[in-house]
Amino acid sequence: MTTHHPDHATTGPDSRTPANTLGVWAYDRGEFVSAAEPRLPLSTQALHYGTGTFEGIRAYRSDRGLQLFRVREHYERMLRACRILRITDIPTEVEELIGITVELIRRNHHDGDVYVRPLAHKLALHSDTPPGVSLSGVSDGLSITTFGFPPYGIAKPARCGLSSWRRPPRDTLPTQHKITGGYVTSALASDEARAAGFDDALLLDNSGHVAEATTANVFAVAAGRVLTPPDTSDILPGITRDTLITLCRESGTEVIERALSPSDVFTADEVFLSSTGKGVVPVVSLAGRAIGNGAVSEVTHRLAALYDAVTRHADGPHPEWRFPVDPPETRSTPTMHHPQPSGRKA
Repeated sequence: MTTHHPDHATTGPDSRTPANTLGVWAYDRGEFVSAAEPRLPLSTQALHYGTGTFEGIRAYRSDRGLQLFRVREHYERMLRACRILRITDIPTEVEELIGITVELIRRNHHDGDVYVRPLAHKLALHSDTPPGVSLSGVSDGLSITTFGFPPYGIAKPARCGLSSWRRPPRDTLPTQHKITGGYVTSALASDEARAAGFDDALLLDNSGHVAEATTANVFAVAAGRVLTPPDTSDILPGITRDTLITLCRESGTEVIERALSPSDVFTADEVFLSSTGKGVVPVVSLAGRAIGNGAVSEVTHRLAALYDAVTRHADGPHPEWRFPVDPPETRSTPTMHHPQPSGRKA
């Protein structure tokens, strides 16, 4: 493996990556490289056509060090999306991807929580592939970057609007995966919401039911029951969503997965969003109308506390969801993927 060395003054063992900062190191196509070093050609297929897939993975700092949360499930989902996009010339074993991720986090010496962004994508046309949109006859790439991430408890309450943009149906886009090209809809909806003075937006599907927020799943609470759109609808079945559904049921709260109309949300006692980046986000108003009493309420508070316990506490429930990032002196070297020369244009 060829390794490029960023400035040693910023990567020594006593150097730390603060919150909201990109780590000095990145992984890109079989190498650990400087994260500031530009490497993708302007002709990158994923840049032109959105033919990539990504994940957002969190590592939380506990009294026993950093712990990656549900990292296996994230990489399993990414690899399923890779099969759809014919991305095959990357590491395809979950354990290898975890090993690369752990090594990268160690190299970046993060002070606190960490956000991990793997991106698998179509790269360049092979020499015998004609120009145009294609999945076959195109090389593949995988990059992973890490960011220092500020710790927080319950997220700041959000005021949401109803977007004029619709969530794409799954027969138009594989909405059950994080396909890069599909996020233009989220960007348009987010821009529209912020221009109108909201923090986020809820998107409807083509049948007029509530699908998602711009980058989060939606939950409503009515008569003590938690309601959320089913994972067979046009949503991303979020890993944080699955975590909260599991925690609800284990704590005795009924969860019903069914279609939600805008009226269901307007009349709910509580509404909250879930995402890897923000955890549990209370929604206190929709389109200028207060949800419930317009404040963060009981079920949302309780679920936020349960989520904090399962992500941040080494002795919390579901230890199988947490993967420790061991200190460097106890680590083993992960198996690295070495792309083989194909004789084709890279």
